[in-house]
Amino acid sequence: MFFVSKKLSANLLYLLALAVCFSLVGQIQAQTKKSTAKNQTTAKKTDNKKPTKESAASSKDKSKSKSQDKNAKNDKNSKTSDKNSKDKNAKNDKNSKNSKPTKAELAKQAEQKRQEAERQAAAKKAEEARRQAALAEQRRREQAAREARERQLAFERGLRTETQSNIANDNTEGEDMEVRRAAVNALGNHAGTVVVMEPQTGKVLSIVNQDWAIRRGFKPCSTIKLVTGVAGLNEKVIDQGGNIQTRRFPMNLDDAIAHSNNSYFQTVGASVGNERMISYARALGLGQPTGINADNETSGRLPFGNNNARIYSHGDDFEVTPLQLAVVVSAISNGGKLVVPQIPKTKIEKTNFRGFMRGEVSIPQQNLQRMLPGMIGAVNYGTAQRASDPALNIAGKTGSCIGQGSWVGLFASVAPVVNPQLSIVVITRGSGERGKYASEIAGKIYKALDHRFVDSRDYVAKVPLEMKPQQKIDAKASHQLDKDEGEDSDEGDAPKPEPKKTAPKNENTKPIFEPIIIETNRQKTRPRVVTDKP
Repeated sequence: MFFVSKKLSANLLYLLALAVCFSLVGQIQAQTKKSTAKNQTTAKKTDNKKPTKESAASSKDKSKSKSQDKNAKNDKNSKTSDKNSKDKNAKNDKNSKNSKPTKAELAKQAEQKRQEAERQAAAKKAEEARRQAALAEQRRREQAAREARERQLAFERGLRTETQSNIANDNTEGEDMEVRRAAVNALGNHAGTVVVMEPQTGKVLSIVNQDWAIRRGFKPCSTIKLVTGVAGLNEKVIDQGGNIQTRRFPMNLDDAIAHSNNSYFQTVGASVGNERMISYARALGLGQPTGINADNETSGRLPFGNNNARIYSHGDDFEVTPLQLAVVVSAISNGGKLVVPQIPKTKIEKTNFRGFMRGEVSIPQQNLQRMLPGMIGAVNYGTAQRASDPALNIAGKTGSCIGQGSWVGLFASVAPVVNPQLSIVVITRGSGERGKYASEIAGKIYKALDHRFVDSRDYVAKVPLEMKPQQKIDAKASHQLDKDEGEDSDEGDAPKPEPKKTAPKNENTKPIFEPIIIETNRQKTRPRVVTDKP
């Protein structure tokens, strides 16, 4: 019993000693930690008072790292927020799709679909209507074009039919049948008329399609430039060198006639004026019957009161006959004699025919013959080259323009230039007619009758030097000066001049052709190169 108690006491003492030991060890450790913490605090305060470069850099890196971590965290939060927002929207959309529309919404959707279908149907219908309208317009234009072509063809056929009918009904009494055959063959299938006359006597050798030649007036087109040129020379608007004195123009009279330059003659005509132009036209036989021994001759027409420059280049408001043009070119080439065309109908008239003359043109001979070089140039290198014959010196002037609803082609000519024996005038009508083709017809007639000339080469050799043209400007340069309008075109005319101021008419007004001036000029002219036929 005593032994057990002693042993228990020893154990208790041992446990108590262990407890005391653990307690002492814990106190020692606590004091050690406290001392360590105090030392660390002291060291930290010392470091804060005296920071080093390394510590500053380390602090800066830590701050930067902390800022980057914060930004990364914010970006992460932002992305997470966006994702959540998208998920939420997607969920809402899904819920919205899954939700059943109401009857009102269904009705509204159906109405919108119906309206859209109606709009599409209306647009399709309008597009189809436009397409049909375009097709209808195209068909209408094609039909109108076909009808216009048919009308034009019918008009062309009518002109040719009328020409053939007129030729068949021509009164050939007194005509030279060889000349007539040559003229009819040269005219061929063209709708037109031909006059062949002796320029020194007025003897008519043949008139093909007499109704058009005697009783029908035509727009003269550029053949009126012969009158404008004569008027310009006599009024001293053009000098003997062919230059315009009132205005510097890069072309002379010869090339202006040869290439049918509209601007040149419009400039000249503007200086001459309407009244004087009409006076010269009448002096050369226009605007009045020629006096031919045939019925119902027309007198033509003159452009009274028209101050447009086109009357001097295109012949607007003029009407002339082939017979009148034959008289004009004859007067230019024969020294100023105004012949009266006559058809000798009996053998006695043919045998004793000496010609009829109305008188002499009150214009100096030198001004008339000054037109011949340009007319020769027209045949040699200008608008009438199709009439050229190397063995025969032909002088002429073409004309091409629109008149009386169709193109008109004209050519007025004489040959040979020295001692002229034939005057040939051709006028054709039709969509394809031009002055150059009319000159070709005349050229064929000259060629068919060249055996009638004694020696055509002698006539070429006898042409005076002053009558031989010297080309200075070619056709291309002429057209450029004419604003690319081409021969006798209806486009690109020179600007319309201001109306010319004229003095009021009174009893003391001088006549246009003063006898004293004409007599003085005649004394200064050179001897005539034209001789009358015996």
